[in-house]
Amino acid sequence: MIALLLALGSSLAYGCADFLGGLGARKAHVLRTVMVAAPVSLAVELLLWPLLGASFSPAALGWGAASGVASAAAFALLYRTLAIGPMNVLSPVTALVSAVLPVGVGLLQGERLTAAGVVGLPLALVAVVLVSAGHGAGPTRPSRTALSPAFGAGAAIALQLVFLHQAPSDSGVAPLIVGRAVSSAVTLAAAGLMHRRLGPERPAYALSATTGVLDSVANLLFLLAARSGDLTVVAVITALYPAGTVLLARGVLSERVHRGQLVGLGAAAVAVSLLALA
Repeated sequence: MIALLLALGSSLAYGCADFLGGLGARKAHVLRTVMVAAPVSLAVELLLWPLLGASFSPAALGWGAASGVASAAAFALLYRTLAIGPMNVLSPVTALVSAVLPVGVGLLQGERLTAAGVVGLPLALVAVVLVSAGHGAGPTRPSRTALSPAFGAGAAIALQLVFLHQAPSDSGVAPLIVGRAVSSAVTLAAAGLMHRRLGPERPAYALSATTGVLDSVANLLFLLAARSGDLTVVAVITALYPAGTVLLARGVLSERVHRGQLVGLGAAAVAVSLLALA
């Protein structure tokens, strides 16, 4: 139950971070938003060091660095995916891949599900797809050019979660610090190379900084959840993060929540209840 609650908190924090990051990206180039969010996120994780401890063993360094590379790749591929479109098809593909791959890893490592889990896990995967799908614009089919980065983004997100899960359980926040430092360096280097394409607009500093804080909170809650529960369950619950984005968009921007998303939210509630019983 503790792992489930932590995973739900991680999902909510990821969803809020995505929402605020999206608002920030409307005001300036997305890399400008990340240039603010990434250092703030790293600062938060450094502040957590004295509270939660950090052991920079070779394994913690290796898995943390791997998660940082995967995080940077996920960022690049995700925004490439959304730029190509159609979002209502590609976003569920990314979310589903990001959930399914950690489940496969967990099962291969010997995790087992009860009867309630056998029902709840597939239902949660369906909820991930429904919640992340927007309003369809007709029978638009994505091209292979669009599907490739969509699968890649989902795989990169999944690898980031798997790598954090593989880090030693006694390493504290060391994997998070190393991962954030690596992903920040990669992102800032990309921004430096592309500085002429970023435009003159200044980032929304408050939104960007809050995004960084929420992203750190989400990573920490996932790490704690993965250390106290099964990756198969924790990863799927975390992948429900689009629900937070959808609800915030409804409350703040008055965006319409479509029927399929409402069904997805209901399916998610049932799935979480079943997984709690499991």
